[in-house]
Amino acid sequence: MLILIALLSGALFGLGLVVSGMINPVKVQGFLNLFGDWDPSLALVMGGALAVFAPGYWLWRRQGRRHCVLGTELPRVPAPLIDKRLIAGSALFGIGWGLAGICPGPALGLGASLQWQAGLFIAAMVAGFWLVGHFNKRP
Repeated sequence: MLILIALLSGALFGLGLVVSGMINPVKVQGFLNLFGDWDPSLALVMGGALAVFAPGYWLWRRQGRRHCVLGTELPRVPAPLIDKRLIAGSALFGIGWGLAGICPGPALGLGASLQWQAGLFIAAMVAGFWLVGHFNKRP
């Protein structure tokens, strides 16, 4: 049941990205172009997502729940740790997002278009995941 809900959640997220046009790299780059022809649509999509999420989260927190709807206990969130790895990773993500106009979620939806740029981005993303896993294993 958990896998089915995860699959449906991912499909709903992907559908939202497609319907809102957020798999289009030009649209995302338009949002990041603050000093040119700025496109606020990504901010509106994020705001809409928060408007749907926030009331339910607020109610859930107010009730003091520690379990999800399926009854699974949710892990405790550790205190935030800002270190060199987080800053470097965030900077790398931001640079890649700005240059390509693609982030991991929309990349998978864009991959279905069979454009070579999407394939290149997904290959680089998988290589990055592998590199992080490889370097995290080192002492």
